[in-house]
Amino acid sequence: MILSCNANSKQIDFRDGDIIFHTSKSRQSKAIQLATHSTISHMGLIVTIDNEKCVLEAVQPVKLTKLNDWIERGVDKKYIVKRLKKADSLLTPALINDLMDYGQSFIGKDYDKCFEWTDDKIYCSELVFKIYKKTLNIEIGQLQRLKDFDLSDKSVKQIMKERYGNKIPANEIVISPVSMLNSDLLITVYSN
Repeated sequence: MILSCNANSKQIDFRDGDIIFHTSKSRQSKAIQLATHSTISHMGLIVTIDNEKCVLEAVQPVKLTKLNDWIERGVDKKYIVKRLKKADSLLTPALINDLMDYGQSFIGKDYDKCFEWTDDKIYCSELVFKIYKKTLNIEIGQLQRLKDFDLSDKSVKQIMKERYGNKIPANEIVISPVSMLNSDLLITVYSN
C-alpha cells in the first residue's frame, strides 16, 4: 500500500516496510548520539493500519503511532525515510503481510532500556532489525557489541551506571539506529 503526502511541496510516497529515522527528544537520546557519533537516535517501521500510515516503534511500550504524530515528536520535525533497494521485487504483498504480522506481535512489549538481545523487551533498532531478519532473512545494518560504542562521555557513563550498576555487559550484541541508517541495502526516499 502507498500513501502520498505533501512535505515541503514535494510529493512523497511512503510504503509499508519503509524505515523512518529521527532525533528523539528523550533523555537517553543525547547519550545515544554521543555513543554512536550520530544525530539519529530513534527509528521505526512504516505500516498501514486501517488505511492510515503509522510507525511501529519501540517506546514504552512497543506501539503504533500515527505517522504525523511520530514526525512531530522528533527534533525540528526532521526525519529520514529509507527503503530496501530491491523493495519492488522483495516486498511482495505476502511478505508485507508477514512483516506486519510479525511486527505487530511485539506490540505491548516493554521497551528494553538495557539493550539486551532478547525478545522479552525490545528497543527501536532491534525491533526493525528483527522484523526484517525474521520475515525476509535480511540483516539491515551491522551488529556490534556494546563495547564498540564510545562510552567515554560523562552523560553516557551516568546512564550506563543507572542501568547496569558496575556490571556493564560489554559483549552484549546491539544494533544502533545509525548502523541501520547507513546500510548499503537501503536507499533514501526522503530527508529534510
